[in-house]
Order: sequence, then C-alpha cells, then structure tokens
Amino acid sequence: MDSSPSPDIHIPEQWSEAAESIVYSSRPPIILICGAKNCGKTTFSRYLLNVLLHKYPKVAYLDTDVGQPEFTPPAFLSLTIVHKVTPDLTVPCMKTPERCLFFGDVSSKRDPSTYLSYVFALYDYYQKEYCISEKGKNPFKIELPLIVNTPGWVKGVGYDVLVDMLKYISPTHVVKISISRESKNLPSGEFWLDGEHDETINLIEINSAHQDLLNRSMIVRKDARLLREFRIMAYFRQCICRDSSISTIKELAHALASHCPYEVPIASIKIQHLHCEVPSSEIFFTLNASIVGLAVDSEGLENLPWCLGLGIVRGIDMVKGVLYVITPVPHSSLEKVNLLLHGYIQIPSCLLQARYCFTFLCRNGR
Repeated sequence: MDSSPSPDIHIPEQWSEAAESIVYSSRPPIILICGAKNCGKTTFSRYLLNVLLHKYPKVAYLDTDVGQPEFTPPAFLSLTIVHKVTPDLTVPCMKTPERCLFFGDVSSKRDPSTYLSYVFALYDYYQKEYCISEKGKNPFKIELPLIVNTPGWVKGVGYDVLVDMLKYISPTHVVKISISRESKNLPSGEFWLDGEHDETINLIEINSAHQDLLNRSMIVRKDARLLREFRIMAYFRQCICRDSSISTIKELAHALASHCPYEVPIASIKIQHLHCEVPSSEIFFTLNASIVGLAVDSEGLENLPWCLGLGIVRGIDMVKGVLYVITPVPHSSLEKVNLLLHGYIQIPSCLLQARYCFTFLCRNGR
C-alpha cells in the first residue's frame, strides 16, 4: 500500500506487513506502540497513521510521550484527530489537538501517578466521543481507530507505568519494537498480563529499522534536548506572520520580543506550579520570562484542566495588575483561560543566547 513515505526512507518489509495486518483487521483497531528509546516508535506510528488514513477518513492519535510528542510542544499529553496523510515521515508537524493536558515536564519520573491520570483521562475522552457503548461481552464498539504512542522509558518505574497503560487501555493490537541490545528490550510475549493469555489482543513483535538486512536506517539519532528546543521555537514561530522573512534564531528572538503581547488581568487567573511548591511571595518572580501552560480548569475531566497551548510571560506589571503573555493561541480561546500552569519547560537556550537577548527584551518590556 502506498502510504506516501519520503523517497529517502526505507520501510522494512516487516514493518509494512505489520501495518497491513492492522489496517485490514475486521474492526477499527486500537493500537499501542511500545519499545525502548530510539527503536523507531514514532516513525512507525507515522507510517501506520498514513496506512490507516487510506482506509478511514480520520484516525485518533493519543500521544503519551511528553519528551518527544508528535503534534505538540514538549510536556504535553494529547489526543489529536488526524484527517490527512503526512507526506514526509522525517518531519514532525504541529497540529491542534482535540484535547491536551500540560504535564509540565519531559518525563513522567517526577510524578508517575499524575502522568497516568492524564493518560487515562484522555483515553476516557476518546471512548466517550468516538466509541459506542454496548451491552454484552464487548463493552464498547470502536468508531474511530486509535494509535497510542508511548515513551521509550521501559525499565523500572517506566515499565510499571507502561503496564498500567496497557491494562487500562486494553488495545486490540500491541506493536512491540525491539532493538539489537536485548537488555534494553521489553520482555517477550504479553508481558503485561502476568502470564495469562488474552485471545482478543493481537501482539505484533517487530525489529527496529536499525536491524534491517539492507542496513538502511529510518531513524536519525539526534540530541533530545535540541529537538525539544526546536519544537518549542516552531510552536512560538506561529505567533509571527507567515509572510515574515525569519531565517535565523536571532531574527526569531527579536520578532518574539517585539511581538505585541496579550494583557492578562492577574485577578482573572489562578497560578499553579507543577511538581513543586513555591512560596506565595516568589510566585511572580518565577513566572517572569517563563513558559506557562494556558489552561481552563472548569472543563477538565476528573478535575484535570484541559490546556489550550503555551505562552511566554514577557513581563508583569503589578501596578496595573496584568501579565503580558506572548502566545499563538487566538484571542477567542485565550478568553477562556483562567489557569496558568508553570512547570519545568524553559525558553530555549539558543533564543536566550541570541544577540538580541530575549530575556533582556522580555524583562524590560521593549
């Protein structure tokens, strides 16, 4: 099947056979993709997404990888409804999720229980909106296929988190990707079922593209921190008019610092610091020149605030009682925001090091 991959990408036969077996299953599938770091989970999920879109008009994508998410900046868990094939499997693209939650960190290590509650809330939303409840053996009928992409942390607590996800979601298909270093891989078989066997689950075990006989890799190992910084810059680049000729980081830093910010009344919002406690006297010091999640705490499932996007707090005027926020979130949506979430996501260092020092411009309100 033609899934429109990039011409310079080789899809191993094992991968294409796995995708074909999933797409031609008798009912819309729920697929969870798992494996160690750098095994190719994201690339396989992009390829599978394209293959599914040749059969279904739209596909749901639940991204639980807060370090390297597919459609959002880092630190988000999201549910995105995808309608179009991705023409280039090597390039991630920004999409507006249907629902997302801001975890505030690039790993679930700081708070695995909260991380799991976010995963479960997004999956519950998917079930509510895209599945039909039925009586009998099958509790629901799937209307829309779902791909679940997972992090590469599969040892220790990361393994326990993955097992909890698998048990809660109960996917129809589990794609487990292995790498050449056996010690890094997940256990063989249906490891999350405590030795039992579930005939309703299709387990597909494939090798990383690194192990392909043609020795052509689909995966480029890049510095994870740099990838996250580029992702954040791509997100905030949306603040600037597309017609603007910005070709360097220095130009982007100056354009963002010069961009007219929104004025957000301090009295209209609450502030929540994630994964840490901050004295009330220090709250505004920590917010200045920082990245925050823009959330609505009245629409979340189980008291979890849905997030509408990210913002940079450019400055704070305590006399006027306003925060100055730079964000690509449109004004019509920003009016709903009543909660700022502050985590561990920072302004990219390459922006701070630009000649037009972004931090200086922000703090001085230029």
